[in-house]
Amino acid sequence: MFDLYVQYVTANPILSAVIQFAILGTFGEIVSRWVHQKKVVMPFSAVMVLWKMLTWSILAVCIKYAFTGYKGFVDVLMEHGYLPSDDGILRAFYISTAMNVQFGLLLVILHRILDNIPERKSNWANIDKSMYSLLWFWIPAHTITFTLPRELQIGLAALWSVALGIILGFNSRKTIPVKK
Repeated sequence: MFDLYVQYVTANPILSAVIQFAILGTFGEIVSRWVHQKKVVMPFSAVMVLWKMLTWSILAVCIKYAFTGYKGFVDVLMEHGYLPSDDGILRAFYISTAMNVQFGLLLVILHRILDNIPERKSNWANIDKSMYSLLWFWIPAHTITFTLPRELQIGLAALWSVALGIILGFNSRKTIPVKK
């Protein structure tokens, strides 16, 4: 089964990223609501689930390209002596940091814009918390991600979305009262 997954991801890098993020990113948002509300019910309408899957699909393409681009960016910086050369965890940290500090901010904003579209309002509440998650969650998470073989990285990144959904669900229970 694992070999089939690796073969599929290798043969279909963009489509597999879209599928994985559409499913796991959306599931992360659903789980976040379950944890926040302390009950397992469908928090979104079917149309909203489809919108969230489309949103995560768009983000997946951006993320897949960023993974490739920032690896090249860091490799060139190391090649020119702007960063100490390393093939291990330090290189993974460089890639993760460069990607999240530069591209991550854009992705957070794009995600919020796409979330705002179906609601037809401009909700920028707590955007700072989303941006801070780049530092305390995404840089460490993607450092681990970039230590894996390339064909496993997008799958783990999509799984991290579920993990962050759980964390944010618990965090929102502390800061936002649950309506009964």
